[in-house]
Amino acid sequence: MQGFIEIKGARVHNLKNTSLNIPRDKLVVITGVSGSGKSSLAFDTIYAEGQRRYVESLSSYARQFLGRMNKPEVDFINGIPPAIAIEQKVNSRNPRSTVGTSTEIYDYLRLLFARIGRTYSPVSGKEVKKHSVDDIVDFLASLPEGTKVIITSCGVIPGNIEVPEYFSFLIKQGFSRIETDGEIIKLDEIQSFEGFRAGECVNIVIDRLIISHTADNFSRAADSAQTAFQNGKGFCQAVILDDNGYRRENFSNLFEADGIRFEEPTEYLFSFNNPIGACPVCEGYSKIIGIDENLVVPNQNLSVYEDAIVCWKGETMKKWKERLIENAELFNFPIHKPYYQLTAEQKHLLWKGNKYFYGIDRFFQHLEEKKYKIQYRVLLSRYRGKTICPECKGSRLRKEAGYVKVSGFTIQELVSVPIGKLYSIFTGIALNEEDSKIAERLLKEITVRLKFLIDVGLAYLTLDRVSSSLSGGESQRINLSPPWGAILSARCTFLMNQALVSIPVIQICSSEF
Repeated sequence: MQGFIEIKGARVHNLKNTSLNIPRDKLVVITGVSGSGKSSLAFDTIYAEGQRRYVESLSSYARQFLGRMNKPEVDFINGIPPAIAIEQKVNSRNPRSTVGTSTEIYDYLRLLFARIGRTYSPVSGKEVKKHSVDDIVDFLASLPEGTKVIITSCGVIPGNIEVPEYFSFLIKQGFSRIETDGEIIKLDEIQSFEGFRAGECVNIVIDRLIISHTADNFSRAADSAQTAFQNGKGFCQAVILDDNGYRRENFSNLFEADGIRFEEPTEYLFSFNNPIGACPVCEGYSKIIGIDENLVVPNQNLSVYEDAIVCWKGETMKKWKERLIENAELFNFPIHKPYYQLTAEQKHLLWKGNKYFYGIDRFFQHLEEKKYKIQYRVLLSRYRGKTICPECKGSRLRKEAGYVKVSGFTIQELVSVPIGKLYSIFTGIALNEEDSKIAERLLKEITVRLKFLIDVGLAYLTLDRVSSSLSGGESQRINLSPPWGAILSARCTFLMNQALVSIPVIQICSSEF
């Protein structure tokens, strides 16, 4: 029967040889008294048969990992598509699970940053690029005709041989000149080696060119650049001579800048469930066992003078507070202001200290040094708790992941933005033509899932929100997001059990159908 799921002779649990036709592409509600067989029909019959048929359509190799699925007690079911059931259960207790991972949005973000992310140096802020021979040829092609260029590579003088022996080795390899301050020196004409020391880099001349915009000239430049990369262990330098002297352009086929070697972006670099991308301190959990600020300052309405810092009370420990109070006027620290009114800079100073007093961190470091004594171990245990990781600041990722940006945003910044604002960012994202083609499908998957979360009333959540902190209603609606993305490419049957918490979802389903 077209347009219907046809069921005949269903006998699961309380169903007594039930036969019915359920319209497809409609919102259908199954009601009845307790024990009438509502869940038996929806989950133990329709969902079970839809899932069993899907598994049977897989290859025999895939089925061996899924196990055997029993056929429900029913004579006949026709017209049933693959089924997706939303369970009525408590939210995940996995400490690694977040809103982003549960909805699969974070997986697409990782792919997006791996495909079109640009790495920027934290020192200079410049984009890190891996140069090729073509980049050097393109640079030389941009110079005016007649420009004199020296292509050099760096050679480090080893410490285990004499300098004359190293230069003799270069001559045997076919290199006859070195460059210093724009001047060329022949190796066989060097009389004194006093200016050269072991460990220093000498610029070995690979080729001398006079720029001519011809194919032969650029072919020669390409061969010279390749030789420079090989001899210089990935580094090449072009010395441009002009009327004003000389200037240097550095190239590297290594992914480095400002003396820092960077990792090339991969999807694993942005995964906190993988050792490659996880923060080495907290191992991707975002929190560590450390000194809990709420235990050190339990009453933030008090000031430092009023003993807000409880670990600095008592005859022995009060000397730490007294030193701060005595020297506070030297650096304008407000000892009479309540702790909660202190600025972020003042709190940071209180914890880190300066040359006038020892901070709270130094106090607990002192206790760590003395913890061979039982009283210090007991004192330390009073203030330990789960605290935000100081290395990744709660982002779960290693710092190298923060060097990669897409349209000016790092992945840590995007996951901390509310979903409503994040949707606006992705719908208005500006990319060049090449990146737009690469990211087209990824952006579609991300925006569809973000739009769904907004429509079900979850625009206030962030993707880095831990799943265990969600309410039951939030958790059930978030569990709908992954299958909702699948409905883009396949027709599915959705089954929800007592979905009162999913009233916004039901409204969306009815409007879509």
